Amino acid sequence: MYRSETQVRVHYALTDQMGVVYHSRYAEFMEIGRVESLRQLGFTYKDMETEGIIMPVTELQIRFLRPARYDDVVTIATTLREIPHNHKITFYTEIFNEKKELLITGHASLYFMNRNSMTRMNIPKAIADKLKPYFPEEK
Repeated sequence: MYRSETQVRVHYALTDQMGVVYHSRYAEFMEIGRVESLRQLGFTYKDMETEGIIMPVTELQIRFLRPARYDDVVTIATTLREIPHNHKITFYTEIFNEKKELLITGHASLYFMNRNSMTRMNIPKAIADKLKPYFPEEK
């Protein structure tokens, strides 16, 4: 299993009239977690796009448990439970507040796609190779 964490401070523009993070912003937090997770492995979305690889979201699910509020620092924990063996990758997310209370759980599935042909492609070998040490049970 591969897990990464990154933190974000909730700024005013992310909140709604009730003073809590607006629900759609959690999808943005999940994206931050995915992007930073790949960056920590040594890959950036920008580099992949330069190589002609795009990753559209094909499924997004969020379960809201408690709200984040203005000026909170939230921890975005992003997990890959398996190495993708084809075109689909699923990132699982948990977001915690500073008290370590779980705010949301969710997952996002994305496809690796060729930017020019708009066809699905398998996970790039370089990414799969970087993930292998985190999955010793997979041969």
